[in-house]
Amino acid sequence: MNRETEKMKEVYERVLLVGADCGTDGEEFERSMKEMENLARACFMEPVGMITQRMENINKGLYIGPGKVEEVKEAALALEAELVIFDGSLTPSQLRNLQKELEKPVMDRTALILDIFEKRARTREARLQVESAKLKYLLPRLVGMHGAMTRQGGTSGSMSSRGAGEKKIELDRRRIEHRIAELSRELKAVSRERKVQRKRREDDRIPLVALVGYTNAGKSTIMNAMLDAYMKKEEKKVLEKDMLFATLDTTVRRINTGNNRDFLLSDTVGFIHKLPHDLVEAFHSTLEEVESADLLLLVVDYADSGYREQIKTTKETLQKLNIGEIPVITVYNKSDKSDEITVYPKRTGEDRIYISAKDEASLQMLTEMIVQCVYEDYVPAQFLLPYSEGGLISYFSENAHVFERDYEEEGILMKVKCHKADKDKYAGYLRNT
Repeated sequence: MNRETEKMKEVYERVLLVGADCGTDGEEFERSMKEMENLARACFMEPVGMITQRMENINKGLYIGPGKVEEVKEAALALEAELVIFDGSLTPSQLRNLQKELEKPVMDRTALILDIFEKRARTREARLQVESAKLKYLLPRLVGMHGAMTRQGGTSGSMSSRGAGEKKIELDRRRIEHRIAELSRELKAVSRERKVQRKRREDDRIPLVALVGYTNAGKSTIMNAMLDAYMKKEEKKVLEKDMLFATLDTTVRRINTGNNRDFLLSDTVGFIHKLPHDLVEAFHSTLEEVESADLLLLVVDYADSGYREQIKTTKETLQKLNIGEIPVITVYNKSDKSDEITVYPKRTGEDRIYISAKDEASLQMLTEMIVQCVYEDYVPAQFLLPYSEGGLISYFSENAHVFERDYEEEGILMKVKCHKADKDKYAGYLRNT
């Protein structure tokens, strides 16, 4: 943990949470407010109170009713809240009006998530993506956000793209638009680099498996557990923490299951209810790893009572990314903490499994499912390869499941299970069984 993060952890900004329930399911609204409380804590804030209002429609000018605004103002004063956060996306005029009425800095759920992403971003790519999303969010809100943006340095709600208190919001529209254009060009360059990397992987025919799902469902835990189980040499692990959006940067690791049945495992950014549209767009180059995957592992926190909503949110986000017909295995993680199942690991069909990521038997069963799925295009074949074709012999040794090899006068007879494209490509060397 760097010194900047240590410093942020020492400063807990007192915040008051506000939500409006417009006819949604009561439990869903409750989950959303609880989630916002966890988001605030993930941003090193201290929620000191929560005020909600049930209403038919959102107030166009103030988000909540005028009477409730007065209640929020009094509560913020009594609780010594430094910031008021609304569980919804505020329009520029709502933000401006609320800050005027409450005489306090105001932030909405979108800005809060953007702040968390900013603090978690570590790679150059992630920083570019977050900055782009924040500037797009800021652009129409320059006037209304002035109060929230110019709070004392060291607090965690600042919308500065370089950390709390480092910038004043005196950036004019032209400068912001110019910077967004620069970021767009840089991200396109990054996307091209990723396409080159993916092309190399495709040429090597190493299947790509992408972990997707709600934030804090256990994707990083599964990644690290597989590294421990299948990699002999020490591999750099991903951050594993019981916190929303603990990791943002996409990580790809090669999992060696033995006998040329390797696959690449990609840990992607987690999704969440009401994930800002600009953030989904900004992270598109990172999430292209998902688009090119041979298999998706949809990881679900089965111990969470709202896991069905998590699945729904994940699928809706994937639809926004225009994910094609990629096979999906739904992984019900944390089954050891769920009341709905007593036995795990448990596999139901070809596309569902109940596991605990820290259980060895669970990992083994999940790995078997993955290998079975990503290598289903592999077919048995028998090749007679001349001794002069050393490169081809090496290729099949590295990229096929070799069952047997016999050294004959004409060459090496290899009984393998290989990709059907390779069987067609090298049909001239095939020997009938």
